[in-house]
Amino acid sequence: MGLRDVLKIRKSDGAEENAVFVSTRGGGAVTAPEAVLRGLAPDGGLYADPGIGSRPFDVQGCLALGPLEQAERILTHLLPGFPEMGNLVHRAYAGRFSSEELTPLVPVGDQWVLELFHGPTAAFKDVALCMLPQLMTAAREITGMQEKTVILTATSGDTGKAALEGFHDVPGTGIIVFFPWQGVSKVQEMQMLTQEGQNVAVCAVKGNFDDCQSAVKAVFSSFPDGKAAPNVRLSSANSINIGRLAPQVVYYFLAYAALLRQGKIRFGEQVDYVVPTGNFGDILAGWYAKQLGLPVGRLVCASNANRVLTDFLETGLYDRRREFYKTSSPSMDILVSSNLERLLYYASGCDAENVRNNMLRLQSSGYYKISAGELRRIQEDFAAYCCSEEETAASIRRCFEETGYLPDTHTAVALHAARQYREKDESGRQLVVLSTASPFKFPAAVLAALGEKSEGDAFEQMEKLARISGLAVPQALAGLRQREILHRDVIEKSEIASYVKLKV
Repeated sequence: MGLRDVLKIRKSDGAEENAVFVSTRGGGAVTAPEAVLRGLAPDGGLYADPGIGSRPFDVQGCLALGPLEQAERILTHLLPGFPEMGNLVHRAYAGRFSSEELTPLVPVGDQWVLELFHGPTAAFKDVALCMLPQLMTAAREITGMQEKTVILTATSGDTGKAALEGFHDVPGTGIIVFFPWQGVSKVQEMQMLTQEGQNVAVCAVKGNFDDCQSAVKAVFSSFPDGKAAPNVRLSSANSINIGRLAPQVVYYFLAYAALLRQGKIRFGEQVDYVVPTGNFGDILAGWYAKQLGLPVGRLVCASNANRVLTDFLETGLYDRRREFYKTSSPSMDILVSSNLERLLYYASGCDAENVRNNMLRLQSSGYYKISAGELRRIQEDFAAYCCSEEETAASIRRCFEETGYLPDTHTAVALHAARQYREKDESGRQLVVLSTASPFKFPAAVLAALGEKSEGDAFEQMEKLARISGLAVPQALAGLRQREILHRDVIEKSEIASYVKLKV
């Protein structure tokens, strides 16, 4: 029995307008607008639709549309209850990406690279975080919410700036971003520390991303009703929020549509996707696309030296009791992958008690192990490979020397995983590698991989990288040099809760 077979159809009438979300840990049902506003369920679980895949979706018709129209169709289906989705999509994306395709697909060697970094912050998070503020604003109107919404976000690098860009000065909202001190690239750090806006706060935390994420989750848990103050409700911009995850489904459709237009596939042929991921949201979006009916073959999970996901997908044992590595691909330096909880929920046949027990075991003992049946269902859709620091550098150098294409460090991890996967795969399917960031966000590491010295500051390094590669530095990054540092807070991880109370 496959993973799709165990998903129970829980909607008797199939009507999208009645679709509800439930907590992966057993909490009560809410509507899509309510799930978007809350972010995390009161019991600490993530909101999931137990009937995903049970409602018909016109995949072929969707693929024939333009990018914005595809986004509207997909998001209307995944997040029912937003009556003006077309307007929300237009406000989120029109004129904000440097490519009309939003996420262009380019040939690199014998595979394809899906460039997700053409938005305002040069990272894949823009696809979701241009959309989430629109969804939240609409959800406030739909639900009649009067309280201020404060977004709490832990970031391993890219989410922070993308969330700040999306939510700064949005009426009725505030945003607080926590990032690991000395745990992101200098460019990522400058993007956050120079963020303007009357409603934003940015704070470095002495710890790693898992410390930030765990503390933020604990803050949510300390306010089960979501109210951090009489007039303040908390929400999240991390991919634990279903409103962050759903827009990421769109670019899997966009990639497939591009292959159709170029005559590389016929409708119905499966396509494999290789995804660099740490928190599991980016790759889970591909699984969601498959549940909607997109012909997705294998989803290849690419990890860096922090290979907790690779080990889990190979053995079924999730064990965070291991050494944590700071790598050149910092957005993947994660040992607790929050979004995996949604996949566990579906793989167990929507058994919330099973999920809750696993999450409690992870919190108390640092590990859990799923059943052989659950692992078998997951492995039908997912494969996993990892990449050392040396292999990451070699992957950048090889790609540039052999094809002229310059990947960032995270994409290099995925390219290495794709190489390993291709050595074993005999399907002959088209292979798409998701490129999650511009190489100019990690200039020192990319220069070093090319055998070049990385002297000077990050801006000088970007300029040198531009000369070597022949690429232009994205304006959003080049303009950082003139911007003033506005946020200087650095705290211990134990101080996150008190910092939130101070800022809300």
